[in-house]
Amino acid sequence: MTARASVGGTLVLVATPIGNLGDLPPRAVEVLRGVALVCCEDTRRTGKLLHHAGVSARMAVANEHTEAARVAEVVELLGAGHDVALVTDAGTPGISDPGERLVRAVVDAGFAVSAVPGPAALVMALVVSGLDTTRFVFEGFLPRSGGERTSRLAEVAAERRTVVLYEAPHRVVRTVADLRDTCGPDRRVALARELTKLHEEVWRGTLDEAAAHLDATEPRGEYVIVLAGAARVVATTDDDAIRAALRDELEAGATRRDAVATVTAELGVARRRVYDLATALPRPTTGPDRPDRPDSPGSPGSPDSPDSPDMDDHGR
Repeated sequence: MTARASVGGTLVLVATPIGNLGDLPPRAVEVLRGVALVCCEDTRRTGKLLHHAGVSARMAVANEHTEAARVAEVVELLGAGHDVALVTDAGTPGISDPGERLVRAVVDAGFAVSAVPGPAALVMALVVSGLDTTRFVFEGFLPRSGGERTSRLAEVAAERRTVVLYEAPHRVVRTVADLRDTCGPDRRVALARELTKLHEEVWRGTLDEAAAHLDATEPRGEYVIVLAGAARVVATTDDDAIRAALRDELEAGATRRDAVATVTAELGVARRRVYDLATALPRPTTGPDRPDRPDSPGSPGSPDSPDSPDMDDHGR
């Protein structure tokens, strides 16, 4: 556990609007006005945001190419007791945007890190998608090509939680087609774009329908893809398979009680069902379950008898 630094400045991650400038919270303006430096992806875009908020601040670029090089300056300012803000072009820093490396470096240097929470495209798209929000996983951008992309697509297809992805407009057609081919044409999906903007759109349907929709309309703006999780596959085990497994256990020398326990665990079926099939099998003429034993299965008081206190009701 890392304790909060008691001296020095604080690095504050400030979430910024994903489209509508009216979504900039008052506390974000207060923080941006009070810091010694605002680290950003693009000084032109952040400059427009600061101008809109009436804030004058020194800016420095900390994008995917310069973030690591910016660490020394940020740590020096924090060490002198100054606060530093980190913003991205849109949304929450560190979520498919620069920020993670700078945060890690500041934490390792022993300084405090805080945040002004706010807009995040993945959260908005998820809650308006109409899909399950109980459990979800964020995948960001898929790898663009090769075995890594194929592997990630397979993982997404098998994921039972709702999956949220980001995609650029010039790649979204291919990505949705790949998802359809990997997950199946009937998987439910929502495509969200231009969130909080004038032309906000959330399209809902199946992956097959989504592919046709994108073929018919020119993709514009960054997309958030919200994909329904994979359906639970319930394996069915017929009675013949259970009987065969019981016979294997009995022929290997197991008591019928142990055979029932083993088959129940291995096949994941109800114990009562396995027990009923076990008692219907012909009794072995030799071995621990031979009929002349006083505690053979089915005898009153035997461990395997339905009225035995050791016989649980699991699976009834």
